[in-house]
Amino acid sequence: MTPGQPATPPAPAPASERGHGHHRATPWPEARALAARAGAGAAADRPPVRVPLGHALGRTLAEPLRALTDLPSFDSSAMDGWAVAGPGPWTVREESVLAGHSGAAALASGEAVRIATGARVPAGATAVVRTEHSRTGPVAGPVLLHPLREVVPGQDIRPRGQECRTGDELLPAGSLVGPAVLGLAAAAGYDEIAVPASPRVEVLVLGDELLTAGLPHEGLIRDALGPMLGPWLTALGAEVLATRRIGDDAEALYEAVTTSAAELVVTTGGTAAGPVDHVHRVLDKAGATLLVDGVKVRPGHPMLLARLDAGRHLVGLPGNPLAAVSGLLTLAAPLLAALTTRPSAPTPPGGTAPPSAPTPPSAPTAPAETVPPSAPTAPGEPLAAPLRDGVQGHPHDTRLVPVVHRDGLVVPLHYNGPAMLRGIAAADAMAVVPPGGAEPGRRVELLALPWPTEPQAATATPVSPPAPAQGACFT
Repeated sequence: MTPGQPATPPAPAPASERGHGHHRATPWPEARALAARAGAGAAADRPPVRVPLGHALGRTLAEPLRALTDLPSFDSSAMDGWAVAGPGPWTVREESVLAGHSGAAALASGEAVRIATGARVPAGATAVVRTEHSRTGPVAGPVLLHPLREVVPGQDIRPRGQECRTGDELLPAGSLVGPAVLGLAAAAGYDEIAVPASPRVEVLVLGDELLTAGLPHEGLIRDALGPMLGPWLTALGAEVLATRRIGDDAEALYEAVTTSAAELVVTTGGTAAGPVDHVHRVLDKAGATLLVDGVKVRPGHPMLLARLDAGRHLVGLPGNPLAAVSGLLTLAAPLLAALTTRPSAPTPPGGTAPPSAPTPPSAPTAPAETVPPSAPTAPGEPLAAPLRDGVQGHPHDTRLVPVVHRDGLVVPLHYNGPAMLRGIAAADAMAVVPPGGAEPGRRVELLALPWPTEPQAATATPVSPPAPAQGACFT
């Protein structure tokens, strides 16, 4: 093998061929790529669906958006004023032409008729003269319209087909459907558009120690993942069929996995090698194929991805809450993005494409341009920003750390241990910290969160000091 050349990844093996005493951890970038490829493979066999415009916001076009009509579909007035024919002055006809009403009779040369913005221009009209650029008179006799400035043929007339002709491609397949796209589709004659079908997802929450209400007591804790995962997956474009609590029952888990109607099953906990960690054994019994069995990332290294059968997958998340978020961003998000053909996650405030070199911490840094949270990233273009504070790294694994944006920099948040949600709840992105850590000023890749976020105020949330207290907790 040539020095520096990456090793060819081993082919996925059936779950039964893997030992469960340890994980054959996959490097973090490779794990995300494998998840995306798995989603793309499953997406190839999923026919699109047609949905009303009102239900298409935030989805992507499954086919090119082609104009069903010319835009505009007739010659129309761009201004309130007068439709005129030939050179002036013009004799004013008493009628008016309004938008949405039948057009006036054809104009003869030397005639003018009052017209409203958007109204159909009468046949024979050569220009529209704005009201403020004209005067009428005399008071007695035929009313004449006089221009107050030069009239250019065609002025203030929107000609038919100015924006597009019937059949023109307005947007390519894969375009994100935002409010402006909905307006364009409506103007072009659409009542509904084709989009990729939303992937059906079911969440299975494992663990006998979880409470669904009340305060923790006697070794029982509240289930934080059940309330969080459904909305998060919905924000990623999924149709969440149900969130079910299975406990630590291996038979119930096998039944739930093998009978689920979901294209993606997401489990929480049970992916390690403890006495009640049943996920691997259930996958063995179900004949699943492990694509990823552990990832070199902290928190969340015991996450996994398995192919259940054609077009169906399972993502096993660790049970610790922030570790589960790490698994969601590493495996579920890229898989769902490929299934829905969505662009990458929204750009975090201040996020930009990373340059090749770190930003020196002593150099003054201008605030990066803030990109609206709903803006898609360019496919394949990572986001990055310089760190204000250094982040301690794991010796061998990638770290995912909650951050907020401050004055063009990203600041690591306190409370970033694997069992904590306080940091991610206040974050607007997750920073990807390479093995060994990152010094102040280094630009790090960012994973945006799939909902609108705002730059935090300077006093809003506790941020970590350069050496955070949780920095050595990598589980």
